[in-house]
Amino acid sequence: MVIKNMINTILFDLDGTLLPLSQDDFIPPYFKGLGKVFAKLGIDPEAASKAVWAGTKAMVLNDGTMPNSQRFWGTFAKIMEIDNVKLAEVETATDEFYIGEFGEIIKSIIEPHEKRLSQRIISALFESGKFELVLATNPLFPLCAVESRLQCLGINPAHFKLITHYGNSTFCKPNLGYYQEIFAKQEPSGEFSSPKGLTKLNINPEQCLMVGNNTVEDLCVGELGVKTFLITDFIENAENIDYKPTYKGTLAEFEMFVSELTR
Repeated sequence: MVIKNMINTILFDLDGTLLPLSQDDFIPPYFKGLGKVFAKLGIDPEAASKAVWAGTKAMVLNDGTMPNSQRFWGTFAKIMEIDNVKLAEVETATDEFYIGEFGEIIKSIIEPHEKRLSQRIISALFESGKFELVLATNPLFPLCAVESRLQCLGINPAHFKLITHYGNSTFCKPNLGYYQEIFAKQEPSGEFSSPKGLTKLNINPEQCLMVGNNTVEDLCVGELGVKTFLITDFIENAENIDYKPTYKGTLAEFEMFVSELTR
């Protein structure tokens, strides 16, 4: 396998890739749970849900001038016409939701046997010591929400050199700026310090493999010279594009691919 000697970093998408679920199964119970949080705060759940979607769109269109978290909550607060005190209360309550009930929602969707496959793959790669691992999940959620999903899979977040989330990213997929932030040199502080965006890892894109299920959001990184592996179990191809990944297969087939990489 030629790729074996070329790759030193593997990037993973989360939802639909490591986490075996479809957006159609996830979105309804997610917003139902989030709606309960808003209702307890005296906020109309329907209006707040619309503000969440607007905030999400604002993150997707983010231009690198501020973290996605600021873009999201600034949009949410403006639409809901709430002050900073109330906004802080909402942020705290939603974080508590992500740490608690959110994980239960995820567990109710995925089958217990399915999560072990992802767990084996990440453990095998980490224990081989041959690769840096990056969780390149679209940074639309806080870190606690991403970690909750990993915990549902039994995956240790510490196995990843980097986990992208809305607090450490200034772009979203499929903007190539999202990936360029990952590949750039790490700032000493690791904090957001420049209007040009956060910088994270000092790696060569041509030595990376991106593993994901979305033909646009994940495969677009091929434009930067990154090898790609399309996971087909929960493939997302809304635009019906003629995709050309370097490799493709089910997650089970990717596990066999990993066994070759780690030999």
